[in-house]
Amino acid sequence: MKLKRTYRPVLLVAILSQLFFLHPASAQDKKDMFNPVTTSVTSLSIAPDARGGGMGDVGAATEADVNSQYWNPAKYPFCVGRAGVSISYTPWLRKLVSDINLANVAGFYRIGDYSAISASLRYFSLGEVGLGEWDEISSGATEGMTINPYEFAVDAAYSRMLSDYFSMGVGMRFIFSDITYDYEDGSSPGKAFAADIAMYYNNYFVMANRECGIGVGLNINNIGSKINYGADDRSEFIPTNLRLGLNLTIPFDDYNRFSIAADANKLLVPTFPVDENGKPYTDSDPELYKRYYDISPIAGIFKSFYDAPNGFKEELQEIQWSVGAEYSYNDRFFLRLGYHDEHANKGNRKYITAGAGFKMSVFSIDASYVFSTSQTNPLDQTMRFTLGFDLDGMKDLFGRKRR
Repeated sequence: MKLKRTYRPVLLVAILSQLFFLHPASAQDKKDMFNPVTTSVTSLSIAPDARGGGMGDVGAATEADVNSQYWNPAKYPFCVGRAGVSISYTPWLRKLVSDINLANVAGFYRIGDYSAISASLRYFSLGEVGLGEWDEISSGATEGMTINPYEFAVDAAYSRMLSDYFSMGVGMRFIFSDITYDYEDGSSPGKAFAADIAMYYNNYFVMANRECGIGVGLNINNIGSKINYGADDRSEFIPTNLRLGLNLTIPFDDYNRFSIAADANKLLVPTFPVDENGKPYTDSDPELYKRYYDISPIAGIFKSFYDAPNGFKEELQEIQWSVGAEYSYNDRFFLRLGYHDEHANKGNRKYITAGAGFKMSVFSIDASYVFSTSQTNPLDQTMRFTLGFDLDGMKDLFGRKRR
């Protein structure tokens, strides 16, 4: 009998998902409860920049900066600078492999005083993946296969202030995921389109004779089509996500400032269903298609609020939360600290982050580091680096040189 190479791209999705969602404990009863919300194109959930990464992956309501495209594009009209661009690099999952990384470029331009346009491009490389040796019985040869899977997304957004304190933004995104191996079996790269809807409130109030800032942010991102890799008729959900954040900034004097922020996240994707015995459906069960794969993306958003097998208690477990703090000296030097928590039954990603930054009139540089607080977490020892450029500052600098 001829051994046919039947690699399915969904297999690589599952492998990548296991890098993000870890088993919480060794006890069997704990494992039986482990039911994370899984999606395709999980790289879209990775925070790309070092500032947010240093604050525990917080950013929905923090003060606007050049990297707001990922966290909340509605913040851009509140940026002090007229235009900016940043480059971020994340060597990902270094405890497991050495060649998985994320690169991200983001930029914005303010139009007048009340609106802005922005865009970003992210490229996620899964490195070199060896598929082992395959026996080609028809030819009698043995062949070793190596692939280089990758994913990228490009997006653009428009944001506008609707009052002195409130703004909204909308964005569009194209997603491309090439994690296939053998195009002979009908598989192909997956493509999807998505949209973001964002809101941001920023105001000031007096506390202890100091003018403090308060920010509230909401971002629903990746509202869009499902993604299909062509090997079968299954379409996978992309990581549609609801992010809600709060930020408080307290100035101690003209030079020292302290901010504390918190974000709550929930994937707006259906939980994988289980049968009456509490066990996941098998691939051949038609009930699985009706209750999961045949659900439209919009219906899946609403279903995600009430479909957890263990009811409301499990729905609350699907909420991830992060808290972060930032100290700023003279708006030039920054220290950051944060914590991210995910319930043990939904992935168990628990980690502390730390970061620092330095800003000049023309450029800024930031770095952050992840310390895992859960056992055998592959996120441990993950770093992010971001280099930002203030285009107004560069224009003024080169203008002075010409004079």
